[in-house]
Amino acid sequence: MNHEPAGAILSDEILPPRAYWHRRLARGEVLRIIDLEGCQAVDTLFYDAEQPSARYNAPNTMKLAGSVYLSKGCVLYDNLAEPLVTMIEDTVGRHDTLAGACSREINQIRYGRPGDLSCRDNFISALRELGMDERDIPPNVNFFMHVPVDGSGGLTIADGISKPGDYVDLRAEKDVIVVISNCPQELNPCCGGSPSPIRLTVWQP
Repeated sequence: MNHEPAGAILSDEILPPRAYWHRRLARGEVLRIIDLEGCQAVDTLFYDAEQPSARYNAPNTMKLAGSVYLSKGCVLYDNLAEPLVTMIEDTVGRHDTLAGACSREINQIRYGRPGDLSCRDNFISALRELGMDERDIPPNVNFFMHVPVDGSGGLTIADGISKPGDYVDLRAEKDVIVVISNCPQELNPCCGGSPSPIRLTVWQP
């Protein structure tokens, strides 16, 4: 399924399940996120590298996309309504903007136990390495995560629809910082009950 990136490969890494990752992308560089085994949620944050107080904003992105789901062609905007990245390829067709990141606190409320690790934990660890903290965590994108919304507004975290090898390509529209938590969730179906690795490839077209 994967078409080889058309450009100079800058990095190519396997991120284990439950792990986090961050990288600065220069304008024009492309990040490919590959769901290697299928049904793996990838919680992702984006920041303006020169002004990190400008970061991914879900309401602006949904309003300008005209959809609660993201897919090929969608632009992800910051809180100043400026573009951060564009989804230039997508083999899944819909990615979640609503459900946010798992945390030990919400796991405790929803499932009666906190779990051993959460995306919030991963984000805090990554942001500390970048000179930020938990106050800098906005609502995130969940690539590959399946969150159907019914006609009455009901929302469910359901089994993922991504297959092994599905991917999304994100082109940086300015210098950005990308922060990823390869979701450790085992208490709902977003990772199929067994978190799995992803591949992260960065290239310059």
